[in-house]
Amino acid sequence: MKRILQLTFFILLASLSIGAIALDRTQVVDDPNHVSPLLIGQNAPEMTLFSSDGTPFSLRQKLAQKPTILLFYRGGWCPFCNAQLSQIQEIEEDIVAMDYQLLAISPDTPSALQKTSKDRKLGYELVSDYQLKATRQFGLAFHISDEYNQKVKSIGGKTARLAGDDKSTLPVPAVFILDTDGVVQFQYVNPNYKVRIKPELLLTAAKLALEDKEVEGK
Repeated sequence: MKRILQLTFFILLASLSIGAIALDRTQVVDDPNHVSPLLIGQNAPEMTLFSSDGTPFSLRQKLAQKPTILLFYRGGWCPFCNAQLSQIQEIEEDIVAMDYQLLAISPDTPSALQKTSKDRKLGYELVSDYQLKATRQFGLAFHISDEYNQKVKSIGGKTARLAGDDKSTLPVPAVFILDTDGVVQFQYVNPNYKVRIKPELLLTAAKLALEDKEVEGK
């Protein structure tokens, strides 16, 4: 069943581009195809993140409350991300009915999250990773070129930088499903930011993840 859940383009890309290259998961790479995300069966790291009102919280403590669907997106300035956020909003009731909590993480500041939530009429929680802790610890961080950063700025976007780093960093868009122990049950990571997981596939993966846990508990 775990193999069924491992529906991710990253697996295909990894066999072609990463293969024999052992990457430090927290390393910020220069090519989104070379990220090394958390895999199924691995544990989410502990870190402090921020809610949209600026309140800090422990990620592991948050994950312990309920099974969690964790969505990483690039920022409220990204039209592909906004389209995905709206698609997820359409299936939020189904996600909640399965007793999941839904968290959407980006490098945006808390104030930027509030604007995105209001503009997109979102009912689920947006989380600020402006320090890029989650982006790095989940193995999704990559540098963008100065040219691309200028394009982001030209549409009103703002990217984040690590302390002492002269390049801006973005997360590869991703979805993780985690149990209350913080163990990854499913992941979808695609370096092509224009391609996102279909809502119906996410719902199927979420359902199968719960069924897997039920079987393991018997």
